[in-house]
Amino acid sequence: MTDSVLAQKAGGATILEIGQQPDAWREVAHRTDPAVTEFLRDVTSRPDIRIILTGAGSSAFIGEIAAAALRRHLGRRVEAIPTTSIVASPLDYLEPHTPTLMVSFGRSGNSPESLATTALADEFVDDVWHLVLTCDPDGELARAHSDRTQSGVVYMPERTNDTGFAMTSSLTSMLLTCLLLLGPATPGDGEALASAAEHVAVLQSDIAALAGAKKQRFVYLGSGPLAGLAQESALKMLELTAGEVVTYFDSPLGFRHGPKSALDGDTLVVVYVSTDPYTRRYDLDIITEIGAQLGRDAVTVISGALIPDTYGPAVVLPGLDGFDDALVALPYLVFAQYLALFTALEHGKTPDNPFPSGEVNRVVQGVTIYPMAESGR
Repeated sequence: MTDSVLAQKAGGATILEIGQQPDAWREVAHRTDPAVTEFLRDVTSRPDIRIILTGAGSSAFIGEIAAAALRRHLGRRVEAIPTTSIVASPLDYLEPHTPTLMVSFGRSGNSPESLATTALADEFVDDVWHLVLTCDPDGELARAHSDRTQSGVVYMPERTNDTGFAMTSSLTSMLLTCLLLLGPATPGDGEALASAAEHVAVLQSDIAALAGAKKQRFVYLGSGPLAGLAQESALKMLELTAGEVVTYFDSPLGFRHGPKSALDGDTLVVVYVSTDPYTRRYDLDIITEIGAQLGRDAVTVISGALIPDTYGPAVVLPGLDGFDDALVALPYLVFAQYLALFTALEHGKTPDNPFPSGEVNRVVQGVTIYPMAESGR
């Protein structure tokens, strides 16, 4: 099935926004903003700085993927905390006397929790700086921080402001930007990551065949940063199929402790293999275990390096040897997005708008933000 036919069936946006990611990453990798670079250098040079990566839904998972890489690279305290957690219980997450850099991810920046989280940080933290990564210069979050001396705002390429229901190119562009500004990524990495994603695009017919099996359960497993990838993969499948398939995510080690009970003959397990040789051993063990239980066809393996044939067939993405797991998560995500898209089409859904009756919205609605003064705390 060609992209043009898929675009017609899917409504046009989602398939195109998935496919544009390699070129968008190349653009992101070579963008520079000296003012933001200097701003971040000054803030992160503080030995006592705490960095919070925050967002809601898919934007929160960006932080889950990136946090460990930033922690290692900067030698600073870095935590991924969703805006939904901070808004609901700010005093459990914000430390008044700890200097804090809050990194906010938002496709539009119009989610009610996005603006509320930065406002709560301003209210409760003595010394706070903000880095806003967004795709919409007209969004509320960008407008609130664009003229502030203690804030930096970085815009993604205009085309990454996804119009489809689910975040695809917006998410990966913000993740790559974060890793470039604060993590181990370099501009030269953009080409290798884009090439790996283009390899995934070539495999669309194989991914469509996986979706064609119409499995009713999808389990995604990954360790460390790839646990955040597994969580995002499960959400993408759940969103685009409008909840028609059951999804689950975990780490390979954690999956054995009860959640493995979810496996049955109608399950497809996707295992994201770490680039770290030590961590990879646990990934390979779970591949062997599930393959023995359900058969090799029940396990799809995504790896950035060759693995022994004894573990069954694997999708091996070229050019990723030596990359941090937070970076290989980018082309791995493209696989997850295509799998969710094709599965949605198999179930007769329209991925651009899986909820035509409005039960779930592209930008969250109906959230009331309550002032802390009313809480009595």
